Amino acid sequence: MSALFDLPEPRRILLGEYPLWDEALALVNRDLAVTLPAQGPLQLLGLPSYDEGVAEYVCVALANGEWHGNVVDPDSADAPVLALTAITEAAQETVTECLWQTWPVCDEHDLGMHPREAGGQLSWCCAGGGVRRERAHIRAAVGDLAGLVRPHQPHHNRRDG
Repeated sequence: MSALFDLPEPRRILLGEYPLWDEALALVNRDLAVTLPAQGPLQLLGLPSYDEGVAEYVCVALANGEWHGNVVDPDSADAPVLALTAITEAAQETVTECLWQTWPVCDEHDLGMHPREAGGQLSWCCAGGGVRRERAHIRAAVGDLAGLVRPHQPHHNRRDG
């Protein structure tokens, strides 16, 4: 038996239900994997709709099912640029709010980046350095942060021999 105000459980969206959102999420997950390797991949969750004519709302959630922020704009499901923008923004909101950390971070300025259209593609943009008054700059296209992230090299104080 459920209480009067119990919210229905979200359902995991199956691969192929929203093909453009799947493609967009795959790009975002590539960036998440290289910048926050301890996190599992993000997923799409369906939330029941109480609005007439809308079957469900979709959100971007962490691997454990937590999510935060607005649902993905339903009108973005059929337009590649809109789909990537909507999924990227929803993913950033969920990661930032659920993990309580800025994501992704520019490794040059240690500042959070935001998605922005540049040169016909959605990219991660950094606001630039504050003291040196550096301009905002594009770090990489969404999905291409792997080329910028330096692998972690553990520091060894021990000498063998």
